[in-house]
Amino acid sequence: MNKIDIRTVEVTQYVQPLREGGSMPAIVKADDGFLYVLKFRGAGQGKMALIAEFIGGELARAIGLNVPELVFMNLDDTFSKTEPDEEIQDLLKFSVGLNLGLHFLSSAITFDPIVTPVDELTASKVVLLDSIISNIDRTDKNTNLLHWNNELWIIDNGASFYFHHNWDTWKNHLTRTFPLIKDHVLLKKAGKLAEAAELINQLLTKEKLDDIISNIPEDWLSVESEKMSPKEMRAAYVEFLTTRLSKMDQLVKEASDAR
Repeated sequence: MNKIDIRTVEVTQYVQPLREGGSMPAIVKADDGFLYVLKFRGAGQGKMALIAEFIGGELARAIGLNVPELVFMNLDDTFSKTEPDEEIQDLLKFSVGLNLGLHFLSSAITFDPIVTPVDELTASKVVLLDSIISNIDRTDKNTNLLHWNNELWIIDNGASFYFHHNWDTWKNHLTRTFPLIKDHVLLKKAGKLAEAAELINQLLTKEKLDDIISNIPEDWLSVESEKMSPKEMRAAYVEFLTTRLSKMDQLVKEASDAR
């Protein structure tokens, strides 16, 4: 198994905000010379959204979907001091430390389900991925998909794993499926769910899950008010994903029925 290797880079320039949704991501430049879309730890859903973004992105990559490179991005305190916009200034101030960046896909366009082609197997893999990670935010209104170089690219998984916003009740989610899949933007195109399920089960081994979860920065899992330790949280993410994969037949049936 090829282990994932996540690079850490330094933010060197704040280029411009992307005023989309409540998280206020931004295009930034890093010390490797590349542009990234920076997701801030100081935004609305905080570090939990970064964890969801990271796990969802690396799971997507593991099952053969296109995902921009994910990097950990260090942001120092100098940027907030020179930012004139008060809202952005606060966001930068509360995001000092380790954040998450996605390689910026220049000239990519938002996926349009009416005009953008996507093959049935790819659509099926995306649908089942979002069932597994309980992603509520891949709909006609907000596709969170890009079309770049004639290919479909997966972005914005931050609304997944919503159980982790209340760790006291996380085990309740182990017995559930994902009825909200009925609203998925690619559901109508997902004509190869059984084939996709077989591939996903082959690729998302326990070793792969452990590898992805072990790469979550300790800092993101450390919450003063939380009873669970980072080690316990890692184990919970693995248990959640393992349980979801064990229910693959139910997820496939749920998506098929919704179609």
